[in-house]
Amino acid sequence: MFGLMVRFTCKDEAAAEAFDDLVTRTGEQIRANEPGTVIYTVHRVDGRPLQRIFYELYRDEAAFETHETQDYVRSFLTEREQYLASTEVDRLDFMSGKGVPGER
Repeated sequence: MFGLMVRFTCKDEAAAEAFDDLVTRTGEQIRANEPGTVIYTVHRVDGRPLQRIFYELYRDEAAFETHETQDYVRSFLTEREQYLASTEVDRLDFMSGKGVPGER
């Protein structure tokens, strides 16, 4: 397993709305085309209306690399910048869990 946790902070409410639309469109493509993407979730942060947290879990690092090369992901990476004030990325090394293949 290979994972990421990403915290995005949008510039303002209008940017957050446009970012959410972009995320929805991209997520549809990820669900339809990426069997190696095990979990791809997006969360609003309670009390922080401009923040979003993505939790992403891939079968392995190769599945993540495949994800990153998709045209819709590359478009997302470019288009998102106009809506964001900041981005923080943590790469995750899976230790244990429930409900995922290979759980320990």
